[in-house]
Amino acid sequence: MLCAGGGTPAGAVVSASYRLDGKTALVTGASRGLGRRFALTLARAGAKVALAARNTAELEAVAEKIEAFDGRAVPFAMDVTDAASVTATFDAAETDLGPISILINNAGIARRKWITDTEIDEFDAVMNTNLRGAWVAAREAGQRMIRHGDGGKIVNIASIMGFRVLPLLSVYSISKAAVIQMTKAMAIEWARYDIQVNAIAPGYIETDMNRAYFATDAGRAHVEAMPRQRLGAPEDLDGVMMMLVSDASRFITGTVITVDDGQTLKSV
Repeated sequence: MLCAGGGTPAGAVVSASYRLDGKTALVTGASRGLGRRFALTLARAGAKVALAARNTAELEAVAEKIEAFDGRAVPFAMDVTDAASVTATFDAAETDLGPISILINNAGIARRKWITDTEIDEFDAVMNTNLRGAWVAAREAGQRMIRHGDGGKIVNIASIMGFRVLPLLSVYSISKAAVIQMTKAMAIEWARYDIQVNAIAPGYIETDMNRAYFATDAGRAHVEAMPRQRLGAPEDLDGVMMMLVSDASRFITGTVITVDDGQTLKSV
């Protein structure tokens, strides 16, 4: 017998499969950075992957890389700020690859500006992509998972900026804080359908979005002030992502997992 906070009975074997054979995953923002890495990792675990982003040329390159190791991936031009585009992409992906059972809600943008210098359209662009776009994609996935009746896994990509704020990143921080609350709201509403909704809150991971900043004097000083004085790499999220989309997370929903190398333990 297992009890809260307790262990496994003597002689019991603990095991969990991280294989995703027979599953279909859709990754938003799959053309580069974290999304590209998520797509490759899912494909290596056996999932068929729908690659969604605005840049189809970069998606084609990701699909070719997956096909090189005998994986299955199909690119789809999708703009998360356009609800009709999201619906059309899910329709096409399910026609080509089968019902979506995993969504990695990754598409996002950032603007480094003081609040007083941020224009309304710049605020809207960040919120429409990071929050509204994530909500539209997750809602679309949730509706289909409910209809198919087989449950599903949704992983929203939040950020440690959802818990704290840095100067110049206020709007990004606001959007990611909302994604965290969105994750919890969806988890409680969809629990009865066996749809698990969780989030990953990465720390500072070097990607195309932030590479230029971390090459500046200010960026280097930022890294030096971190507890372990280093940035993460996209592959540092592999283990948590695979746990959340596989059977290993059968008892986890509404959770936000921070992967930040201790960065939130110190103000930087």
